[in-house]
Amino acid sequence: MALRDWVFGRLDAAQAWRDLADARVNYSLDEVRRPAWNIDVHRTALPAERPGPPEPGGSWEQACRLVRDYEFSPPEIVRALYDPAAPLLGRDMLLEARFHGMHFYCGVRVTKVVDETRDGTDRVWGWAYETLEGHLERGRVTYEVVKRQDTGEVLFVASSHSQGAPTLDRITFLGWRLFGRRTQLRFYRRCAERLRLFVEAALRGEHPLTGPPSAVGRLVCAPSDARMHRWDALAIHRVAPA
Repeated sequence: MALRDWVFGRLDAAQAWRDLADARVNYSLDEVRRPAWNIDVHRTALPAERPGPPEPGGSWEQACRLVRDYEFSPPEIVRALYDPAAPLLGRDMLLEARFHGMHFYCGVRVTKVVDETRDGTDRVWGWAYETLEGHLERGRVTYEVVKRQDTGEVLFVASSHSQGAPTLDRITFLGWRLFGRRTQLRFYRRCAERLRLFVEAALRGEHPLTGPPSAVGRLVCAPSDARMHRWDALAIHRVAPA
């Protein structure tokens, strides 16, 4: 197999993705409460628009496009494999979580799509995924793009509730205790940085994400600037570590 054909090292990524179809969400909302769970809300200002509905081709629309395609995810931390032809609601995604020479492959499912106006002023679009059996974590992340139509402000909001999966083996559990929360918070910071950078570039008429994404058959790897390196084959690979 040529390096250009790799997506997640030498893992049979397509089979790992297909296996997600039989997996269930690995937690219940009734369990979510502090202090056992991390409950986070991260808000980032994007380039503003004029007050009123979202402008065609403006900041809100550009951000929605990038969020829909998972382009905001920092490839050095999290990559995703999914079928772009599948409806967004119900879509299964195989995530590759990368840190300190270890690559963990875990499943999530899109369980909610948001497309509404809140409080009469906030135009909101986004979606949420929840963790599946075998994931390092348990919980849900919601990504939303918000335009406050009374002021023109545009925001990216990532909200989540999460905890480490109690079924992790000892080695993975130790790695999660040492690096998990720190990596999780860095992930949210990098998501915000990338999304703002890409929206600003799009508004200038630039297209930093121009190359085709890596693919396995009909499946694509997001973000589209994720690229394999030869040293990725040396990483420790764990599928459904929980």
